[in-house]
Amino acid sequence: MRMHVLSGGRFEMSRHIFLPDAGRDARIEIPVSCFLIRHPQGNVLFDTGCHPDVARDPEARWGELSRFMVPLHGPDEHVLNGLAGLGLGPDDIDVVINSHLHCDHCGCNEFFARATFIAHQAELEAAAVSTSDRNGYFRKDWDHPAYDALTGQRDLFDDDRVVLIPLPGHTPGSTGALIGLDRDGEFLLASDAISVRESFDRDIAPKNTWQAEPLLASYAEARKIESYLCKRTKKLYR
Repeated sequence: MRMHVLSGGRFEMSRHIFLPDAGRDARIEIPVSCFLIRHPQGNVLFDTGCHPDVARDPEARWGELSRFMVPLHGPDEHVLNGLAGLGLGPDDIDVVINSHLHCDHCGCNEFFARATFIAHQAELEAAAVSTSDRNGYFRKDWDHPAYDALTGQRDLFDDDRVVLIPLPGHTPGSTGALIGLDRDGEFLLASDAISVRESFDRDIAPKNTWQAEPLLASYAEARKIESYLCKRTKKLYR
């Protein structure tokens, strides 16, 4: 089994959101990472990143949010082109896992018409609230497929190679994935459950956190996994 890291875009935000002692003018660049997992039973895509239109006209796609999350990537930097570079098209993806349903993590969902989609039930409920656009959920991004809803941990193929792990806090249904590769070992894809390593190391809940208490509990769970992986000389990836 192999894994490829694909760009889903990049944007800039205030560093103060993640680290309260940062200067008000300090900025931080945030990469949007998508992961293609090539499992013997099918191709799995973990997150779909930003929609291509975000680079062309961010305000039209994201509205006022584009003032706080300022896109830095060009119009050709999106997951579809990343897949094309590997010789794959949208119809080659069997499963899409959305770590959560914020617009920078499910923006290309609409292109994967053949895939089965997976997201946590709590995330689907949060996104469906009528005012959820205020919190970064845009129906045009996420509301395309029928979802297979998670309610807890799930071993996707029953072989310990792709294990979905709830990591709530950033959003109600944030989900990570523990990936076991043939040569390189195990990786935790934490998504925005750990947006910035320094916040994680210092137990800081960023200002864009849904609820601090579950996020800190997710930090603790991630540390347990990190300790386990380090003992096996593996790695923790955001």
